[in-house]
Amino acid sequence: MAADQIAEAEVLNRLRRAQGQLAGVISMIEQGRDCKDVVTQLAAVSKALDRAGFKIVATGMRECATGAAATGDHTPMTEAELEKLFLALS
Repeated sequence: MAADQIAEAEVLNRLRRAQGQLAGVISMIEQGRDCKDVVTQLAAVSKALDRAGFKIVATGMRECATGAAATGDHTPMTEAELEKLFLALS
């Protein structure tokens, strides 16, 4: 399996995990669960999404910087554009 495929699989796994955790948060709220438990689970969702986003940025940084994206757009991103993309996750 190529490195890009491995990274994609890792991102998808993280997003699926976050999706399940978010469903759990929704269920907890509907059940009237304790605020502390809800916030703790919501923090886990947020962390899972952050990790997926950082993985996407980390693995895609090379393609974005060189313009070798799979979309066929071969225009390299500027340093400012890369920074803006990265900071969008913070």
